[in-house]
Amino acid sequence: MAQVDVKQLDITKTNIAVQELIEVTDNPRHRYLLEAYDRHRNLEHAGRFQEIFSPEMTVEHPVYRFNMIGQPPMKLEGREQVEPLYRLWAETNQSIFYNEHETVAVGDWMVVSTMVGYQQTLGSALAAGGLEAEEDAMYLLRGRVAMIWPYDERCRLLGENVWEFDESEHDLIKLEPEDVVTTEQARELLEPFIKPLPPFDESLLPG
Repeated sequence: MAQVDVKQLDITKTNIAVQELIEVTDNPRHRYLLEAYDRHRNLEHAGRFQEIFSPEMTVEHPVYRFNMIGQPPMKLEGREQVEPLYRLWAETNQSIFYNEHETVAVGDWMVVSTMVGYQQTLGSALAAGGLEAEEDAMYLLRGRVAMIWPYDERCRLLGENVWEFDESEHDLIKLEPEDVVTTEQARELLEPFIKPLPPFDESLLPG
């Protein structure tokens, strides 16, 4: 069982590793990809998922793959499958994420990151997945996670590949009611960090 002070977790710091890398990235295409990555994650955590699917940010038919400990692998294809998951998370306060010890790398075609991640998760959802959880409680689901997000030539997201790779970090932390963050609260906190993407310039096409 991890010893975690949940009161020290700050959703406004969830993307700090991404933002720090943006500051030292000179390659224009890499910088643009990181800015898109940062914007996507903040929009998701703020419950503003519809904006993720703008044609400037995401291709028409993204493919998402998840492989998390204790759950069957999941593949979602197209907006018609991906958007309902975002909507469910936003409507049930499960779009709240925190990170620790994140490392981020960027190339011409992808952004890669590893972290100890937390997702605020309904006890009922955990119980339905076979985990020992009180159905009327809210938890933090903690795990060591890796993500590979591929992008097309115009820096539009092609999908997400997310998996939990270290069972020793997997944990459930029951939250007290006063420690639960709502989607509305997250939206207000993240508003200053959600920056518009600049228009895509042909000079950003890969060489």
